[in-house]
Amino acid sequence: MEKNEVFRLEHFTALAKEGQHIEATIDLKRQIVTKKVYSEETQGVKSEAEMYLLLAEFNFKVEGEIKKVSKVYVYGTSEESMDSTNQNLRFADERLKVDYARLRNAHITFEERYFSMDTKNLYI
Repeated sequence: MEKNEVFRLEHFTALAKEGQHIEATIDLKRQIVTKKVYSEETQGVKSEAEMYLLLAEFNFKVEGEIKKVSKVYVYGTSEESMDSTNQNLRFADERLKVDYARLRNAHITFEERYFSMDTKNLYI
């Protein structure tokens, strides 16, 4: 694997299916981003909307080296309702379950973590 190569989960599931021993840890994060919005109604005057990304950082240990893959599972705005935020958490968790099944099927060892289990750091 090249040093600056960009990886996807598929790279590691393929290696594991070929017999490579791979372990993974998963860190769940909330990242705040600012989206600039241009409006024709205000003649192009821009406003900013604060948004969040819920992402998982997968750290794969392959042949003694750690390779990282970051994946966004959902995004939302700081102005959404608590119900919308909870729905986003559930949606992100369901998407994680699909990826976890892919990792398990490839015999990659890891501990499952979910966004809804660590909400104290996720709410805006």
